[in-house]
Amino acid sequence: MDASADPEGGAGSSFAVYRDKRTTPEIRLTVLMVLVGRRWRALLDEALRPLGQSSARMEALSAILNSPEPRSQAEVAKRLRIEGPTMTRMIDALTADGLVERSPAPGDRRTKHLTLTPRGEDVLERIFAIADPLRARLLDGLDAGQIETLSGLLCDLLGKLDGGLVDSSGD
Repeated sequence: MDASADPEGGAGSSFAVYRDKRTTPEIRLTVLMVLVGRRWRALLDEALRPLGQSSARMEALSAILNSPEPRSQAEVAKRLRIEGPTMTRMIDALTADGLVERSPAPGDRRTKHLTLTPRGEDVLERIFAIADPLRARLLDGLDAGQIETLSGLLCDLLGKLDGGLVDSSGD
């Protein structure tokens, strides 16, 4: 077997670089993306804890509010890129807290449409009142063009991930 084609970390993989306590711009970028996302969620969760909320609940409530109507549970899960059972547990909790309502879809007993209750909108507004200043501090020093460029790049990467990282090289 050719070592340069070894997916298990042979001589041709980036693992050899990493094992030698070095990195590449590509490794650094992907590690930083993970760390930024993880740290953002941790800070946001900490700030939302006094409200009894979390970044995951914020994401779910926001996705329900901003998804095109009718909002099925499956569509919201797809938008959030989470599995159906995870979404079901989240919606169960949000429903129990009076933040979300489920209603049957006409003609399909298995599909439930989701809407925020007035209390859900109020909670989401309070969440945003906490998240907005954190977001402003995070992005402080970036101009509108930098934010647009970074957003575009991240959207491109997300699109590749959603597509399953199909090999376009023809190999």
